[in-house]
Amino acid sequence: MKKINFFGSIPAIVTPFKKNGDLDLAALEKLVDYQLRGGVDAIVVAGSTGEAATLSDEEFSKVIKTVVQKVSKSKIKVPVIAGASSNDTKRAVHLSKLAKDSGADALLHVTPFYNKPTPNGLMLHYKEIAKATDMPIIIYNVPGRTGSNVLPATILRIGREVREVVAVKEASGSLNQMMEIIDGAANEGPKDFTVLSGDDALTLPLIAVGGKGCISVVANEAPKLFSNMVHLALQGKMKEAEKLHYELLPLMNVNFIESNPIPVKTAMARMGLIEESFRLPLTSLEEKNRPIIEEVLKDLKLINR
Repeated sequence: MKKINFFGSIPAIVTPFKKNGDLDLAALEKLVDYQLRGGVDAIVVAGSTGEAATLSDEEFSKVIKTVVQKVSKSKIKVPVIAGASSNDTKRAVHLSKLAKDSGADALLHVTPFYNKPTPNGLMLHYKEIAKATDMPIIIYNVPGRTGSNVLPATILRIGREVREVVAVKEASGSLNQMMEIIDGAANEGPKDFTVLSGDDALTLPLIAVGGKGCISVVANEAPKLFSNMVHLALQGKMKEAEKLHYELLPLMNVNFIESNPIPVKTAMARMGLIEESFRLPLTSLEEKNRPIIEEVLKDLKLINR
């Protein structure tokens, strides 16, 4: 297994679509450039922010290949992490193999949703994926989308017993839970297990207690600002990081005024980065929320007044 140090600012990049709903791979390439210039430390493609649930297998491979090839041609090299999640283990394995064949460096796997597996079922789920790919795996714990919260003891047990599982994207919203994982890994192992925030607004406090960064939504719009904040925090320059945190906080919050990625894609379209296009069941932002996003973008100078 290739060893990767997961840290810093890691955008969960959106998937741009044309107005007719087709993939916009030219826009995706430009987004990768925008992220790399912004100083990000890795890129997640085909995650929930990338509307992965609506991608066919062919499209899934195409978006990963596009990002991998763009990064490989750049002077700035970062790992490409592919979301390959499914609540069907067989399909999760299939998507993971597709991601590997498409050149991804690592995998992001949300804990299976709807069917609510037991801790033993979760363990076997990740073991099957690891056995099939031998790639670094980040667990994604997001109770708000899956309907179940994976407790620290289970996450750490999976990390100890499945060597490919090296990190967690924690979106439980509980700093206590994140601290339990950090403390448990330090004392009982796995020793190099990494905790990444799944909530932009909790990135700074998480780093203060031992977290290593964030798989981010806000980095889509403001990669440089967010990268600077995360890097300052990791360097222990917390006052400077705090200033950027509060500067970005309104955008972090407005990105969830409706279901992700509706607000972030709307904002990016307003910035001229992509077309404003979604795939059902996601649809356009409610008109009453547009002025709110506009004002936040203007305050951050991401669009002109």
